[in-house]
Formats: sequence, structure tokens, C-alpha cells
Amino acid sequence: MKPSSLVESPLAGALRFDAGALSPRVRNEAVERRARLAAPHSLRVGVILNQRAHRNLASERMLPAVSPQLDWAAPNTMVDLSRALARFATTGIDLLVIDGGDGTIRDTLSAAQAYFPAGLPPIALVPSGKTNALALDVGVPSDWTVHDAIAAANTGRIVRRTPIEITREGEDAPSLSGFIFGAGAFVKATALAQQTHRLGAFKGLAVGMSLLGAIAQTLFAGRDNPWRRGVPVGIELEDGRTIEQDLYLLLASTLERLPLGIKPFGAVRDGLKVLGVDAPPRQLLTSFPAVLAGSEAAWLERLGYHRRDFTRLTLSLSAGFILDGEQYPGSRLTLARGRAIDFIVP
Repeated sequence: MKPSSLVESPLAGALRFDAGALSPRVRNEAVERRARLAAPHSLRVGVILNQRAHRNLASERMLPAVSPQLDWAAPNTMVDLSRALARFATTGIDLLVIDGGDGTIRDTLSAAQAYFPAGLPPIALVPSGKTNALALDVGVPSDWTVHDAIAAANTGRIVRRTPIEITREGEDAPSLSGFIFGAGAFVKATALAQQTHRLGAFKGLAVGMSLLGAIAQTLFAGRDNPWRRGVPVGIELEDGRTIEQDLYLLLASTLERLPLGIKPFGAVRDGLKVLGVDAPPRQLLTSFPAVLAGSEAAWLERLGYHRRDFTRLTLSLSAGFILDGEQYPGSRLTLARGRAIDFIVP
């Protein structure tokens, strides 16, 4: 992990902001937040709890007692979530705790942009979902609780990640904010993952079963199998060039570590990383294990396995895409690096 993405100091000393770029009101709020972080008894915390998250369904989750310093919500709809975030923004929370899986994080970050224009407060994750890829990446223990997350505000470290911001042309909906984007075979593989969840497989096991299932579907089907045909994708590069290509797989992420230790983007690094695989995929049995192991051999590029880094990428997709486990309809959309977010870890 690059030193720039990990701050070793406690949270009280880790908040940074460009004072010259902020309004006087926002500057004062930031100064007050740092003062409260230095005084744990005055820390103001907002908690978003997904009661339907995998781990929360199986156990009685104990939240800290409600107090003037603690506010929490268990939203059932996006409207409920927006109302809770608006309340947190009005009261001026110093820490946002998200108790749920990757989908809960995606929905919370996407909705929060409207209420925290100057940037989100530090976030602590309580991994309660089926995969918890972001929590795994930043180093949050799988058994963390809300109590642990709040306690770590004064004893833990900060890991910084930049989400993918996705804007969809012609839609009034706010941009989406997440960490793993996929199209082509990734959409079908996600459907397989849902089936493995129903069979009782979660986290790394579910990822492994889905990968094996996707490879089997591709290898042992006929030439006209939809897995092999891929999907048409229009790609507008940052230099103005446009590429029209049938892709078997398109994958993008700003995470540095993925489940099972797979490295589809090659060497570990920050930023918006993209993997594109031409359709139909060539020498899959040999190539795909090498790609997942992080090999950067030149022969992979020659066979149609392309890795690139971007700050901004515009796509035209007729088929749907996946962002952190949720499928969205295809459209013309732009992927870009969002504003960096500070995550509390032990």
C-alpha cells in the first residue's frame, strides 16, 4: 500500500483541509470538528444501520444508547436514508458509521453527496454484508461492531480511498459512488454470486465459486454462447479517441486489495484501474489465472487482456452494468475518481 493512502496518526490529528478553499462557515465547522475529536466525550456520531444486511439478520445487533452525541437510523428506503443523512448534516456529525455491506456503503455515499458538499466526515465501516470488499481492502475486522468503530475514532488509523463516481447522461438522478464496476461477463458472474449466496457461500468462497462458474460457462458452451460473445462497448478516452469494441469483460475499481487476493489490475496501486478483455476471450484456461494472479506479461496484452489507469473514462453501454453488487441499466456514462474519503481502521 502506498504511504500516501495510509495515515498512521490518530483521527484527532488526521483531518486535513485546504482552509483557503473553504468558506468561513465550513472552516469554522472543520476547526470545531477537530476540537471535538480531541475530546472523545463530545464526539458527534451518526450511524446508518442496514437491518437486512446478512450478518444483522442473523444476530441481535446492540447499538450504543441514544445520546446528544449519537444519532442513528435504520432506513428502509432511499428516502429514509436521505432524511437521515440530511439530519446528520444539520447536526454536524464528526464520524459516520455505516453498518452494512458494500451495497449499503454505495447507497450511503451516493446519497450523502447532496448533504455534505464540503466533503464527508471520516467513516467507520461495520462489515455486515455478504462480501464486504471495501472493508476487506481497508483492513476492518470482520467481527467489528458499532461500539468498536466508535472507540477507534480516537485510537485507530486512517486509510484513504477514492471512490468511482458514475454520472449517467440524460438522467436527473445523482451520481453513483462505489468501488467495483463491471460489465459484460461481470454482470453474469454477479448473478452467479447471488446463487452461491442462496447456497450458503459468502465472502471469499462466494467470489471463488462465481469465478469458477463464469469460466466453466465460457469454456464449455458453444461458439454463440452469450458469455463468449461479449457486449458492445463504446469507449471515449481522455485524449479524445473513441474505440468501439466487443468486450468479454470490463472491470474497474479504486480498491487496492480484492477478495481471495486476486490482482486483475496487476501491481497494487491506488487510482482508477481498468481491465478490458476482448471477446471472445482467448486461451482462457491459461490467460485468466495469470491475469487474476497479477501477471503483467506482455503476451496477455497480445491476447486481448488490456490494463489501463484513468482519471476519467466515458462509456456507451447498451447492456447493464454492476456497481458494488447492484445492476443498473446501460447508458452513456462517465467514470471518474471522486473525492478521497477517510476510513477509520483499528
